[in-house]
Amino acid sequence: MIEDYPKRGTEHRCPDPSPLFDGQPSLLDRLYAQSKASRWEIPRERFAAALERSAKKALPPATVTPQKLQEYLGALHLEDLALAAACAEGIEAAWEHFFATYRAYLRAAAATILRCSVGSAEARDLGDSLFTELYGLADGKGAERSLFRYFHGRSSLKTWLRAVLARRHVDSIRAGRRFEDIDENESGDGQLKTPLGGQLQPVDVHRDRYIVSFTCALQTALERLKPQEKERLRLYYAEEKTLAEIGRSLGEHESSVSRHLDRVRRDLRQAVEDILRQGLGSANGSAVQPGLSDAEIALCFEYGAGETLIDLDKLLPRPKSPGPAAGKRTP
Repeated sequence: MIEDYPKRGTEHRCPDPSPLFDGQPSLLDRLYAQSKASRWEIPRERFAAALERSAKKALPPATVTPQKLQEYLGALHLEDLALAAACAEGIEAAWEHFFATYRAYLRAAAATILRCSVGSAEARDLGDSLFTELYGLADGKGAERSLFRYFHGRSSLKTWLRAVLARRHVDSIRAGRRFEDIDENESGDGQLKTPLGGQLQPVDVHRDRYIVSFTCALQTALERLKPQEKERLRLYYAEEKTLAEIGRSLGEHESSVSRHLDRVRRDLRQAVEDILRQGLGSANGSAVQPGLSDAEIALCFEYGAGETLIDLDKLLPRPKSPGPAAGKRTP
C-alpha cells in the first residue's frame, strides 16, 4: 500500500536483465499495452526492467509464483510507471508531458508542506528543486541517476512525488539543524566540543511516535471498514491468500476480488492520511494528539512501511462469524 522513495546518499544500480517474463510473453504484452508505454516509444525491455525492479523490491524471491507475480504487476499504476521509466530514459516527449502535467502539482504540494501561498517564492523553489534530481543532474551523472528509477508504481506518481518532496524538505531542515549544532558547539580555537561523526547521522527522536501514530490511525481506519472489506484485506495480507483463493472463500469471482481490493487500498490510505492530518482521537470530539503536517505524515508512512512489529494478525483478526457461503457470486 505504501510506495518507496529514496533517501539521500543511496546508490542505485539497474539490475541485469532477468527471465522475469520467460514463458509469459503474453503477460508482458498485456502490461505494456495497459501502460500505454508505446506513446513514449520506450523500448519494451526498458519497461520490463522497470517492472522487474518493482517486483524485486516487493516480492521476496522465495515466495514468488507466476500467479502472485501476475497479481502484483496487475495492481500497479502502470501508466505512471511507464511515464516514470520513459523520463528516466530521457525521452523528450515524456519529459515534456511530465513538466506540463506535474509542475503545478509539485508547487501546490510544496505550498501545503510549507504552509504558504502557492505563488510564494518558497513554494516555487521547493517544488522546482525536485526537477534536477528527477532528471538525474544533481550529481552530474545524467539520466542513470534519475530519482524516477526509485518509483515502483505501487502508489500513484502524485502520491510518490509528494512523499519525496516532503522527505526532501525534512532532510533540509535536519541539515540546517546539524550545521547550527556544529556552530554552537565550536570552541574559540575552532575545535568541536563534541564529535562530528555522531551528528551527521542523527536518529529521528520522533520515529517511535510516528510509528505509534501510524499504527493507531491504521487501526482506526480499519475499524471503519465494512466486515467483508476487512476480511478481503485479512485474507490477502495477513494470510497471503491468492485472489482465486479469496474468491472461493467469499463466493466472488477473482476479478471482483481484485477490483474491491484496489478500491479498499485507496480508500484506506486516504482515511489514514485524513486521520493523521485531523489528529488522533478527533472523531471522539477532542484530539488526543494534534494533527500532523504533510511532511510528518510522509514520515509516518515511511516508518510504518519498514516497521516489522506491526501485527497484521492483530489489526485484521479473524471474524467471529463465518463469511458468506461459497458459491454466491457478487458482481
